[in-house]
Amino acid sequence: MRVIAGKYKGRKLNSPDNYDIRPTSDKAKEACFSILTPVIYGSRVLDLFAGTGSLGIEALSRGAESCCFADSSRAALNLIKSNLEHCGVEEETKVLAGDYRKIITNLSARIEDGLMEKFDIILLDPPYGKGLLEDALEMISESEILSDDGVIIAEHRKEEELPDTIGRLNKEKERRYGIVKLSIYK
Repeated sequence: MRVIAGKYKGRKLNSPDNYDIRPTSDKAKEACFSILTPVIYGSRVLDLFAGTGSLGIEALSRGAESCCFADSSRAALNLIKSNLEHCGVEEETKVLAGDYRKIITNLSARIEDGLMEKFDIILLDPPYGKGLLEDALEMISESEILSDDGVIIAEHRKEEELPDTIGRLNKEKERRYGIVKLSIYK
């Protein structure tokens, strides 16, 4: 697992010891960031279900201003922190521990209180087959964490069909890459 492009291009990232954490493939990651190219520079990113942190680190490498990494797994959080330290990006990042529902609720409250800005990009890559994606999208739609021009990229199995509309969010496009699908919501 490595950073594909940008200022940290070629840096190897620490990988999980087992299959509890599923890193995004290079093919899907490249496709994701090719979609995000027009909006990545200077953006504020939320990497929810961050796992190894590779998507958020890729965003920082390609010019994102900051990234907030969130996961509920202690192993994932340790892996994220070691990868952030390895790339030397601790200053531009924040790591949050907890269930995605709690994270979204707390971030929304902080934004409403004026303690932080909304996110321009939200990356969602939850464990497959657990029904977390639609719930997370619904919560994001009901919250105030996504900027008005913000974009969400959700990675899921190609067999999983997501609705065209979830709350205030509309699916703009869908792309298949091997066994995964990327759904883009705005």
